[in-house]
Amino acid sequence: MSSLSMSLVRGAVTSPFKRAGRSGAALPTGRASLPPARSAPGPLTSYSRVCGFTEPGVLPLTYPHVLGFPLAMRVMTGRAFPLPVLGLVHTWIEITRHRVLHPADRLELVVYAAELTPHRRGTEVTMVTEARLAGELVWESRSGYLSRHPTGTTAAPASGAAATPKSLPAVAEWQLPGDLGRRYGAASGDRNPIHLHPLTARLFGFPRPIAHGMWTVARCLAEAEAAAGESGRIRSVRADFRAPVLLPATVTYAAAGSAFEVRGGSRVHLTGSVTLDGR
Repeated sequence: MSSLSMSLVRGAVTSPFKRAGRSGAALPTGRASLPPARSAPGPLTSYSRVCGFTEPGVLPLTYPHVLGFPLAMRVMTGRAFPLPVLGLVHTWIEITRHRVLHPADRLELVVYAAELTPHRRGTEVTMVTEARLAGELVWESRSGYLSRHPTGTTAAPASGAAATPKSLPAVAEWQLPGDLGRRYGAASGDRNPIHLHPLTARLFGFPRPIAHGMWTVARCLAEAEAAAGESGRIRSVRADFRAPVLLPATVTYAAAGSAFEVRGGSRVHLTGSVTLDGR
């Protein structure tokens, strides 16, 4: 069983004994890490294919997050982590690279929990993933995960949330197959049951499996990279997950300038913005 699968099992066992929103909750101070290693070519090829990345020899901007996700799950399912991992909702992500990365780079990964933040719908934890090359910080991400519970307050969402773009022009229409969650799960290792089959999705309150949020972000970046061409590489991205995409689905990718969104009909599933090198 993979380390990520073991973490999912551990999370299912420990979640009933944790209570979100308890006063005085503190985050664990430890860090989870992986020693320097190159990206395995097989999984990277599968990941690039399912997400639409086409530039050879360059590590997709989102890929270090995928490599570090088992570490994040290890932290979030540990005894010292105060929130139940079952039911955590990925709400936003920010990624910044400090240099172009390549598959042969021997990246050292470190993941830790940075802060707990009151949210109007519960408590949000910020998880940080860092990638270093020969000791130099070359890539980092910050992700928000929401644990829903009654608050009795009207606390605002975490600061920095991107505003919803208005009337972004449609760029492409994507037909998402019903097995997209299983295909992305096989490529990324993230086999959360809500993404895999209708039966397992219904156990968590969804009528059908939902697309991985990180697949949606990656697919948007692949589209943005294709549009940018040689004129610029994406240096950073901020994305906010607003509504799940039930599979199968037909969605629209819309973009203008640095802003992008994914919508289905009148429903916006994801919004975000990118920064290119030199801008």
